Amino acid sequence: MSESDIFCPKCRWKPTPVSRWWCTPKIGGCGHLWNTFDTRGVCPKCSWKWIITACLSCKRFSPHEDWYHDTDEDLKEVEEERAVAEVE
Repeated sequence: MSESDIFCPKCRWKPTPVSRWWCTPKIGGCGHLWNTFDTRGVCPKCSWKWIITACLSCKRFSPHEDWYHDTDEDLKEVEEERAVAEVE
């Protein structure tokens, strides 16, 4: 069975259980503060679905779904890249 890991696709920072994001009213949110990964990007107060997520470390935005990494698939990709590199 594969395991999912959550980290920023740009800098690989991993959110902790106490990390919090703001459902910003500037672009349609309600102002609620919560851990966006507890609800897969859906605000528990207003149900706004966040398509992008800002990294609290590097401050860059990425599609929310890009934060979820299947560790088995990631390992498979690394192994395939190594095999291609050995052939070249």
